[in-house]
This record gives sequence, C-alpha cells and structure tokens, in this order.
Amino acid sequence: MKFNKIKLFAIAILASMTAINCSNDDDEIITDMSSELDFSGTYIQEDQMARPAINTVFVNSGMKDAFNTTVPSQMGAMYQEAFQTKLETLSPAYDPESPSDANALGLTASQFTGVLATDVLTVSLDNPTTFFDGTNVLTGRALADDVIDVELILIFGGEMGLSDPEFPGLVSDNVSSNDKEFLPSFPYLASPW
Repeated sequence: MKFNKIKLFAIAILASMTAINCSNDDDEIITDMSSELDFSGTYIQEDQMARPAINTVFVNSGMKDAFNTTVPSQMGAMYQEAFQTKLETLSPAYDPESPSDANALGLTASQFTGVLATDVLTVSLDNPTTFFDGTNVLTGRALADDVIDVELILIFGGEMGLSDPEFPGLVSDNVSSNDKEFLPSFPYLASPW
C-alpha cells in the first residue's frame, strides 16, 4: 500500500512540474521572425512524397533512407530498375515477357517506372492543374484529385485504363469523396472535426 502512495505522489509531482512548465503564451503574434529564427547549420532531406503512395509501395524498406535523401535528378537512374521489378511483380497488367505492354498513358513498364522513380510533383504552367483528368497527365495536383485512384488505374488498368481495366477490382480504393467539402478560400481544407 505504501508503494502505491509513493507512485501516486511521484505522478502528482510530475504532473505539477509539467503544468508549471506550460505557459499560455501562444496568444502572442510574432511579426518580426528574423530575430527569432536561426537558419544556420546543415539541413538534410528526411522524406520525399511528391506522389502519394508511390514511395510507400515501390521503395523497399531497405532503401527508404537512401531514396528519401537522393537528389531527384538522380532518382530515375538509381531506382527505375527496382521500381520496374516491383511493378511487374505487383501488376499482371505489365507482362515482363512483353516489353511493349503499356498502361493507359501508353507507357511501358520501363517508361512508367522511369517517371515514378523520380519522385517530384511535375507542374505545367500551360495546362490545367491536375494529376490526371483523362487528357492532362501529371500537370500538377489539384486538391480534389483522386490521386490514389489515378495511380491504381495506371498500375493495374492496363492499356485501356478505366474504360476497360484489365483488373477492375484493383483500379479504385472506392473512396469517391471527402467527408467534408473543400472551403472556397484559403486554407481550402475543412477543419478536421
């Protein structure tokens, strides 16, 4: 019984120390950030995820750190072959025995994984901003784009994509909309709750 009282006393002291160390100074608005921030030092890239799920699916756990810190201009040459092996393993829509087998964009496994292995978000200044709208491809990413479905279509849909997918059960995550509407002005995303 005495030991339980000691534990309760220790928890009470820890809680009170935490409460004392917390302050309510988050209401102050700092307008001159130059005197507060220090950007000196060496910074390193920790993670890359320009195209959601691509890094997660195609980068094996043993090469995650190396991939995430590789300069994008070097990614294609370094990781395309590993991506292609993974793509051909995952998707029967790409037959390794038929190198001309392509996806809805007309890209072969080699071409498509060359695009995927360079994990950057491409943007076009002349076309609509979209991940894929049936005509424009990887010209940016609009907030409402269903990126996961597009990726699934390009991986499992085969040459006809969504119009006649080779593997219809694998071309959608079946999440057709957000739980909340986007806002018409910044920050555009609805509050989480």
